[in-house]
Amino acid sequence: MAGSKSPIVTLTPAPTLDRTYFVKNLVEGGVNRAERVGEELAGKGINVSRGLHLAKIPAPGIVPIGNADPGVLERTGSGFLTPLWVEGTLRVSTTVVEYDGPTTKINEHPRPLKQKDWDAVVELTVKTVQDNDAQWLVVAGAHPEIVETGEVIDLHPLFDKMKQLGVKVVLDTSGPALRYWAQQGKATVMKPNAHELAECVGRDLETIGDVIDAARQLNDWGVDCVMASLGVDGIVAITKTHAIHAYTAPVKVINTVGAGDSTIAGFLSAVTAHPAEADDFGVGFDVAEGIAAAVQWGAAKVQQPTSGLHSIENLVEAHVELIPDRSRLLGEPAKA
Repeated sequence: MAGSKSPIVTLTPAPTLDRTYFVKNLVEGGVNRAERVGEELAGKGINVSRGLHLAKIPAPGIVPIGNADPGVLERTGSGFLTPLWVEGTLRVSTTVVEYDGPTTKINEHPRPLKQKDWDAVVELTVKTVQDNDAQWLVVAGAHPEIVETGEVIDLHPLFDKMKQLGVKVVLDTSGPALRYWAQQGKATVMKPNAHELAECVGRDLETIGDVIDAARQLNDWGVDCVMASLGVDGIVAITKTHAIHAYTAPVKVINTVGAGDSTIAGFLSAVTAHPAEADDFGVGFDVAEGIAAAVQWGAAKVQQPTSGLHSIENLVEAHVELIPDRSRLLGEPAKA
């Protein structure tokens, strides 16, 4: 794939060194010994790029990385990334995976960026999109603050440039940033989970119909497609004119970290491989094909122990409903 152009570029504004500890019979408040420890350079956009590489899609990933650890790319097998080296260290995220138990994740706050470094990140992202003739840009993960102002990074220049270039943008974030950018209506696709969507619109979600109605509020703000990830209930993708539900049979869950990133990678692998000949969904891409692959890749990820997807072999079957059952209760209701 060296030197290949890609239809997809990713940007991770706040990458992290992800350390995963695998533990049996965890004793809370006690001393525990890890059976093994994994280390990956991670962050939502990075995980998307890593997943797409499994589908032979190069998907270069732009990342501002602290220069205190210059060997991190080689050490973590992250040569597919395009780094912008900035002063400082990488933040560290710690994941504790209990065999046959829950997954616990502790994330450091994103490292602040100097304004000149953020400007350079935007410039490098635009250049990479242009050099690849990319059709999609994924901006994913937490939004760091700017050192000089204390304000979070401004994505407006990036959105404006992508609009000029005719590039679709997938935005995956959470909290206040999710609601702010949803109201701006600049993203083509947003991928909240049920809790994030409930928080964004300020009301509880108990049924598939509740999810569709909440997502339509984001459509009204200007977001073309909302991919609502619902855990055991799969994904519902909502546009102004359509709602499609995709899910798989239950699978054995080992590590849920990175599942949402894998769904984005699966979605993009499908929509770039199967362009919509007739735009049945009104958004310029095949939403049904996209979320079918998304739930398959998400199911594959949760069965794997690492935070990044490492295999897309033997994918489980996806079930797609073009007319979802609005009355279906969510397996995991979401409170606002």
